[in-house]
Amino acid sequence: MRLSRRTLLAAVSAAALVAQPVTAFAQDLPRNIRMVIGSKSTGGDTYQNSAIVADALSEKLGVNIKVDAVGASEAFKALARDKRGTTIMIFHDQSYLGNLYGVSGYDDPFAGYVVGPTVAINPGNAYLVPANSPYQSMEDILKAAEAGTKVRVAIQPGGVSEIGFSAMKNAAKVRAPGSEENIVAVNTGSQSDKNQAMWDNLADVINGSIQANEQFTQLPADDQKAMRFVWITARPATLEQAPEAGMGGTTRDDMLAYASPETSVTLNGSEDFTFDKEFFMLFNSEMDPAIIETIDAALGEIFAEGEIQKRQKEAFFIPNYLPAAEARQHLTSKRDTYGKVIADITEGS
Repeated sequence: MRLSRRTLLAAVSAAALVAQPVTAFAQDLPRNIRMVIGSKSTGGDTYQNSAIVADALSEKLGVNIKVDAVGASEAFKALARDKRGTTIMIFHDQSYLGNLYGVSGYDDPFAGYVVGPTVAINPGNAYLVPANSPYQSMEDILKAAEAGTKVRVAIQPGGVSEIGFSAMKNAAKVRAPGSEENIVAVNTGSQSDKNQAMWDNLADVINGSIQANEQFTQLPADDQKAMRFVWITARPATLEQAPEAGMGGTTRDDMLAYASPETSVTLNGSEDFTFDKEFFMLFNSEMDPAIIETIDAALGEIFAEGEIQKRQKEAFFIPNYLPAAEARQHLTSKRDTYGKVIADITEGS
């Protein structure tokens, strides 16, 4: 069978593309790229994770990538303005959770932008109680709500901090309809605000993180700042990839005891609710698809080489590269699951 000239040329081009490393196509990228992030902090996990990715991409592609901590609203605006590919973005689940919770400045990222590859998970999202709390577990907390006791939970509303609180209310509703009214939010701001709400006896439970709060779990029980973990929301499969030593005085096995299935917060009566805080890239919807493909392919090569995983784990991130198409499918499904949880607990309210 003879092949047409067009078919032969297409086959040769495809073979050449596969054979050449991604650096061969990096010449078409802008020389200077601004990586905006959905945080204003240069000391938080979003900046730290983004800096690791930016450094690796800069070296692989031979371009300059500067991380700019402008905050979510400004980051989305900057990304929307730039069709040339000189601005890209890294953020996490807050990007769609903010939209689900109706937070001002959060449009649907799946509709207005191109969701790109995932790069890492921060497995540290957690809930804690004072060391002297009568609640020893999430089971105690849910039983208290069922018995009519108000359980006050300090959160920063509208995103990652709130989704676990929504899951608590949902679990209470599944277990004993009506008891979800006894899981009440204490709306605060930063992590230090949530901690202070606990210390001032304004909250019975707080949203925190392994990274920010583990130090307080190591204090003597009679210290007024001492805390205990009651729930870590990450999937067990995620935590199992963390270093065996864990963090501080909390080992990986300790962490697994606070996660599903050892600590169960039901999603629907048969499955547990889990939440991994995942970081992923976002692009302008009118940006040249070839630039997105080059960045995605570069990340694939970077993760195949294995060095970036070492840096991520040293910073207590779980490496988590999913190519753009797979990442979009995964994150869309995740968004839909949490959207149903939020809708179920707000129905009729």
